[in-house]
Amino acid sequence: MARLKVLIVEDDRSLADVLAYNVRQAGYEVISAYDGQDGLTQAQIKTPDLVILDLMLPVIDGHEVCRRLRADASTKDIMILMLTAKSEESDQLIGFSLGADDYVTKPFSVKVLLERIKALVRRKRGADNSLDDVIASQGITIDRRRHRATASGRPLQLTRSEFRLLETLTRQPGRVFERSELIDAALGEDTVVMERTIDVHIRALRRKMADEAELIETVRGVGYRFRDPGAVTDTTDDVDAGQFVQH
Repeated sequence: MARLKVLIVEDDRSLADVLAYNVRQAGYEVISAYDGQDGLTQAQIKTPDLVILDLMLPVIDGHEVCRRLRADASTKDIMILMLTAKSEESDQLIGFSLGADDYVTKPFSVKVLLERIKALVRRKRGADNSLDDVIASQGITIDRRRHRATASGRPLQLTRSEFRLLETLTRQPGRVFERSELIDAALGEDTVVMERTIDVHIRALRRKMADEAELIETVRGVGYRFRDPGAVTDTTDDVDAGQFVQH
């Protein structure tokens, strides 16, 4: 089996060298870039399986690199692990909303970073090799093999986390998922984030779903569910989906 390819985009060359050495020792093929523009170019040319992406980069910052990777058909499915000295909640929410798969704050243990990489790889392989390939419910269709989602035939341009979130909800209409369950399903059990992070993903997902946004119902004080086609909606439990579309 071919070794997984990891692109490290880090402008601190001493740290980049340490990361490259340890990631290589862990059995991965390593590519290095030292600014955001070079990172984008390397990702497009060499199509790595995972990008370790620093946030504070010269030329193009990490947030913009992440956004462009997700917007490009050739790189949209690459796993992205953000690496940054910023630890504010808003920075993490921005990173996840742009499509980052995980987030590690400096200073960090290399051992912990390697475990987070392994967790992302396990999650990706599990998603690729389990469950039905196509799910369809109430106009929403999800094709896992092709990583495509549509709403009433209209393609939805979703981040990896948004795709997993919609798949999780659509697979079991009517079931109420707590936020912690959705974090595990969409971001991975090994990801440590605030529970409100899932609200950011839901808000972005509803905005992209447009007229179908109401299919994702908020259960006040608990979490979210995908509307059960055979049940009458209990509006006393739900927050109007339109609130999330507008903000």
